[in-house]
Amino acid sequence: RPVATRRAMAISAIVAVALLAACRPAAPPSTEAAIGGPFHLVDQDGHPADQNLLRGRWSLVYFGYTFCPDACPATLANLANALDKHGSRAGSVQVVFITVDPHRDNPGQLKAYLASPSFPKRIIGLTGTDAGIAAVARAYHVYYRQAGNGAAYSVDHTSVVYLMDPDGHFSKPIGFGEPPADVARDIGNAMAGV
Repeated sequence: RPVATRRAMAISAIVAVALLAACRPAAPPSTEAAIGGPFHLVDQDGHPADQNLLRGRWSLVYFGYTFCPDACPATLANLANALDKHGSRAGSVQVVFITVDPHRDNPGQLKAYLASPSFPKRIIGLTGTDAGIAAVARAYHVYYRQAGNGAAYSVDHTSVVYLMDPDGHFSKPIGFGEPPADVARDIGNAMAGV
């Protein structure tokens, strides 16, 4: 009889825990994307730009700055080569360059820099206030920090390309230094849903 009583008590305890768990309200679903989100910046022509510019086309979003001596120009040239390998589908992909150095990278500076024939055609450059750049960097989990003082300072920053789908949602990262053929394949696979 004591064994039956212990068994009944154990079953009662399990049922009570299950009922309590069932009564607890479910956590609301997250409405925030893990990477990406709203932003309010200006483009290289001085026009307002927000997250809606990522809608309707695949986007390659990269954070850098125009005085960057190595990673930024290398990444942009790499993206241009990857898009060349995409052939006629390249028109359905846009490149968006967001500065992490808004003090020096005003719209005119961005426009002159992004006009390089080594960089992707029709690239969009974005800049803004310190607060605007900080907000978009947070949304994309981008690290950046000024290194050094004086006019020739540099900016340490994350060097990853974010592939965003035509709804403006994050699809996949493209690592620094990936060969253009691999980048083109990654874009093609994402477009095909692979």
